[in-house]
Amino acid sequence: MFEAIILGLGAGLISSFITGPVFFAMIKTAIERGFKAGFSLAIGVFISDIILISIVLFGSQFFVYRENLDKYIGIIGGLFLLGVGIYYISSRISLNYQENSLVKISKRGYIIKGFLMCILTPSTFMFWVVVSGIISVKLNNLMYEKIICFIIALLTQLCIDAVKTFYAGKLRYRIHESHLKLLNKLAGIVIIAFAIWLILKTYLQFYS
Repeated sequence: MFEAIILGLGAGLISSFITGPVFFAMIKTAIERGFKAGFSLAIGVFISDIILISIVLFGSQFFVYRENLDKYIGIIGGLFLLGVGIYYISSRISLNYQENSLVKISKRGYIIKGFLMCILTPSTFMFWVVVSGIISVKLNNLMYEKIICFIIALLTQLCIDAVKTFYAGKLRYRIHESHLKLLNKLAGIVIIAFAIWLILKTYLQFYS
């Protein structure tokens, strides 16, 4: 159970930064329209992730779990996350927002926007597929622990998104493109560190 909690916290932390365009759209929206608009976008992402995770969990029931696949899942998952982290560090960010005054917003519209942006991004689904494989390996495919792990991951992600949008809205006149570039690189470093840990742990367990 403890490992399920740790994995859930780690997955939630990474997923809150790994959504790419959605991540920066969330901050940009909070800067332009305030916390409520940014957090509404986060709610849309949250709903989308619930659907994607449900598909992953339900779909996994059609496959027979084989222990000899553990070593491949760990390495492939680690390499995927490593690639994402490198992309984050090397990618460029260009924001063209205007620091206009806050106007009345449509929360429903931002929820739909966040939902569509997330569910139509293939990398998001791929991320949860990889996470599901890693969780299956580490938790011996125990369904109840997998569910707990995903719940913790989703709640962690939502809490981090709430903090991001709150401070983005609160400090909207002080956040500049350079700050987001730094945040992008830090997110990449965190993802790479997790990927290296996963690859090394899998290697030591199955190949050493």
